[in-house]
Amino acid sequence: MQIRAISATIIAFTVGATALGASVSSNESKRIQEAATVLREIHAVPDKDIPQDLWNNASCVAVIPGLKKAAFVIGGEYGKGLMSCRHAGVWSAPVFMQLGKGSWGLQIGAQSIDLVLLVMNNGGIEKLLQDKVTLGAEASVAAGPVGRDARASTDLQLKAEILSYSRTQGLFAGIDISGGVVQRDKDDNVDMYGPDVSTRDVLLSGTVRPPAVAMPFMRALERGGSARPSGGQ
Repeated sequence: MQIRAISATIIAFTVGATALGASVSSNESKRIQEAATVLREIHAVPDKDIPQDLWNNASCVAVIPGLKKAAFVIGGEYGKGLMSCRHAGVWSAPVFMQLGKGSWGLQIGAQSIDLVLLVMNNGGIEKLLQDKVTLGAEASVAAGPVGRDARASTDLQLKAEILSYSRTQGLFAGIDISGGVVQRDKDDNVDMYGPDVSTRDVLLSGTVRPPAVAMPFMRALERGGSARPSGGQ
């Protein structure tokens, strides 16, 4: 009887874990793939990407692929992406995030950019877990340095809760996104994890396994052995 009970528990857990992500839409799945591609392509250029020291020390990483001009927001941009945090040296399952802003323009000649945010400390994490946070006002943000190491960092960059990077037409650079409003994408997160799993649980508890649909992003987070994906080998 005990063996049967244990077997039933294992089966129930496996079914439950498999069910995570089962309601993810094609657009959400595409966003996961695009975010993973951004990370893979950035990592492929070690002398011109995020300094390794900063990557290793980042508490969380958010990727918003294809941030575009928003026709319904005058002079603004809008994009959706994913964020994962480290828990005991392991990348957490990701959550969907979105960013909108109306006070800065895309880089000259660009119709869209890929955006990467490094959250550098617990203060930045707590602020991003709020319903909404305005970068530069409620959470300090600075354009991140680019190159092999972080020796070129300014005091502003070193003290910032969030460092921001952009990629436009293959070129990677730090970018100031002060004024941007970041918030959790509640509907998409419900699609991936169901209504009873909170963003905080996913990112910080270490108990939520990433669904299969998120594994391309989880694998892309691996870099130089600095952390391993949750549920990975």
